[in-house]
Amino acid sequence: MKDFAAIDFETANRHYSSICSIGVIVVRDGKITDRFYRFVHPEPNYYNPANISVHGIHPEDTENADFFPEVWSEALLLIGDLPLVAHWSRFDEGCLRAAYQRFGMAYPDFEFHCTCMASRRVFGRLLPNHKLPTVARQCGYILDRHHHALADAEACAAIALKIL
Repeated sequence: MKDFAAIDFETANRHYSSICSIGVIVVRDGKITDRFYRFVHPEPNYYNPANISVHGIHPEDTENADFFPEVWSEALLLIGDLPLVAHWSRFDEGCLRAAYQRFGMAYPDFEFHCTCMASRRVFGRLLPNHKLPTVARQCGYILDRHHHALADAEACAAIALKIL
């Protein structure tokens, strides 16, 4: 796969719609052409301490951020009609669907690909697990800031370029 947008969402709480950051890496002809990262005002707007401990985003980071529709419309200007790639895409597609529903937006028919599922097919039992840092390392990419949406999207893009 040479043309796609790798995406990653972080959430403020257990609700998939509570996106608090978005990372997008746009790949065209096998090269990264655009990077996009924004904080998002989550909906519902409360933070679970467990989520904070994972990604390090706090309420004060997003209190003045735009809501999902504004931020996503910016991202879509870069994404266009590219297929979307995510590591464990069930989560990211679930977040996208939930946010669209939360804000009463019509959900388009996005084409999704999952690098985690691809890793299971390609590497099988060669890896101890198929978590993003493990698969990224296997593909020659060192993920230094796991659970930062842009860093995770870039790791996902590196994996996709190798195995999708």
